[in-house]
Amino acid sequence: MIEPIRDASRRLVRELGFMREGLAGVDLPPSAVHALLEIEARDGITAAELSDLLDLEKSSVSRMLRRLVDAGAVAEAPAATDGRTKPLSLTAQGQTTVNAIHDFARRQVAGALERLAPASHGTVLEGLRLYADALSAGRGAAGRAPPPAITVEAGYRPGALARCAEMHALYYAREAGFGAAFEAIVASGLAEFSGRLGRSCNGLWLALREGRVVGTVAIDGEDMGPGIAHLRWFIVDDGARGGGAGRKLLSTSVAFCEAQGFDAIHLWTFQGLHAARHLYEAQGFSLAEERQGRQWGTEVLEQRFVRPIAKQA
Repeated sequence: MIEPIRDASRRLVRELGFMREGLAGVDLPPSAVHALLEIEARDGITAAELSDLLDLEKSSVSRMLRRLVDAGAVAEAPAATDGRTKPLSLTAQGQTTVNAIHDFARRQVAGALERLAPASHGTVLEGLRLYADALSAGRGAAGRAPPPAITVEAGYRPGALARCAEMHALYYAREAGFGAAFEAIVASGLAEFSGRLGRSCNGLWLALREGRVVGTVAIDGEDMGPGIAHLRWFIVDDGARGGGAGRKLLSTSVAFCEAQGFDAIHLWTFQGLHAARHLYEAQGFSLAEERQGRQWGTEVLEQRFVRPIAKQA
């Protein structure tokens, strides 16, 4: 995994233009381009704060700012309370330069997104955010806020069913080529299940990050016969994978089944979803059956996993 990510990172640097002179269509080095963008976004930022933000030596930032001030792009003035602190701001000339940078970058991003399926746009955004956050956390900067925690909540909340269907549609379109037929099956199944959610043998759990649903799982205690819990609609959003949401959801649903006295938990998936299979097996599931199926619109090797539940003596 490491080498492919390194390769993709090098390609990203090249395609964004960091290896060429005139980044973002202006005659400035990359550090100066980023400095101007941050000064615009944080009017009144100081040189020391800019140094921390850009992860550059204070002496390098000082020299760069001096050139930008001399060029008429940045203005600095003593703060009212401390003459040694000089808040930075863009001049009219600097704002014109920044507007040109924004125009260039937006065209560049828009052109790339046009060559991607709309369903993958969110994946690109969340992937870049996760990767950037992970790299940033590696700096070890003091006071850096940890990523928002993911919590698990039981029961329905407005929008949860639609969000569950959306996550399934986006993920399986990319991973298996499923289309409208699959999304419709998921949505109709959720709609039917919602009418039975109030019964004690059924349950729904949501993984939440800052109030947004980023994962779901359900236990249907009725549709597979007496004593069988059917684990359904297990999904974690692309941007939340690797953060423990999947483990929390599965362990919570398994604990529910044990408390309810089910004999076993069954789930259906299909071959090739290696990360999900690892989670299932870590929770005690084992492969019990395989068969070819086309019910989702594309032929796949469907798999049934089973986890027996030991009865208390």
